[in-house]
Amino acid sequence: MTDVWFAGGMVADGSGTDPVEVDVCVSGGIVTAIGQAPSGSTTVDLDGMLLTPGLIDAHVHLGISSPIRRQFGFELSAAELAAGIFATAGDALDAGFTTVRDVGGIDGGVVDVIASGKVRGPRVLSCGPVQCQTGGHGYYGAAWEPTELWNMHHIPGLCALSLMSGNADELRRNVRESFRRGATFLKLCVTGGVVGGHDRLTDTQFTVEEISVAVEEAASRGTYVTVHAHNNAGIRNAVRAGVRCVEHGTDIDAETAQLMREHDVALVPTFAVVEQLTDTESMDLDPAIRERAAGVRQRMARALAASRAAGLRIGLGSDLIGPHQKRRGEELRLRAELESPMHALVSATSVNADILGIGKTVGTIRVGMQADMVAWQQDPLRDAKVFADPDMAALVVKSGNIVKGDVR
Repeated sequence: MTDVWFAGGMVADGSGTDPVEVDVCVSGGIVTAIGQAPSGSTTVDLDGMLLTPGLIDAHVHLGISSPIRRQFGFELSAAELAAGIFATAGDALDAGFTTVRDVGGIDGGVVDVIASGKVRGPRVLSCGPVQCQTGGHGYYGAAWEPTELWNMHHIPGLCALSLMSGNADELRRNVRESFRRGATFLKLCVTGGVVGGHDRLTDTQFTVEEISVAVEEAASRGTYVTVHAHNNAGIRNAVRAGVRCVEHGTDIDAETAQLMREHDVALVPTFAVVEQLTDTESMDLDPAIRERAAGVRQRMARALAASRAAGLRIGLGSDLIGPHQKRRGEELRLRAELESPMHALVSATSVNADILGIGKTVGTIRVGMQADMVAWQQDPLRDAKVFADPDMAALVVKSGNIVKGDVR
């Protein structure tokens, strides 16, 4: 194994400390030293660029990478769906994201082919199909279609949007099925959503007892449950049931934030998708979705402030859907407007890694960590719009391998 020094740049290590002028040595995919490159060593010249940890998106939907209405209407071939998924995976890598957590839409085969290197993409952690209440958020079948036919729309190994449960026993069976198919954590929908088929944002879904079944099954495998949740009633049910993370959290108030803090429940806000959904025409969505999205960004911003004040761990997720997922870093730009570029970077690196349970291997640039890194043509800590532009990610390194960029 040859030592390679990434030299001549500034390093923001993902911890929140100010960038420093230092060189990083990588060997065998691991950061082995941080300091000054010895004379005569093999180096990659960063030419003054800022080096950060590889970004982590804690809320992605690789499996929803095609025109929405055609995909949810089951009008697309498996080939077209696969092409969209794999193109989106490559786009994520090129935007500087070396790890993503897929929270519903792909089946285990997608994770496997990316991990094998047959398809370019980031490291993928997946829940497999989302766990949904019968007729709840995550179900997009026609009202006339018998519920039991929904699973026939899955494409094994590729697409599996959701599994529906009508009671605790059905949920237990479905989460066990998800683990059998390769899930490494679970996601439940415990409220309605913005892109809903048969639900409203104010709906609560699954009881505390039902959610607890999923938590029990996850704990028996050493993993966790995260929940899609917008309203406080659904969030509190999930927290009391023992979940570890809340996605979206649109209406979190001070009381709910404090309850989450007491139970060490993290939050992953998702601002980029709200921006995306305001343009329903280009997104090929029902215009009524725009009405659902109205006001969500402002409420989510208030929830972010309440959560920060309560001392929650706050990660970062884009939740982008459809074929327009190239600007995944837009989430960091939006978060930087509400907090700061450094807050956004830390949430997208060390905090996300901690929430995902992989903080001992990725999320920071430190000795002993996987060498996941991004060098930026311009400094995103001075101008967060740089995070949103994939072309600004001049050099992307995943597990020590340069997967994007020309180097000297």
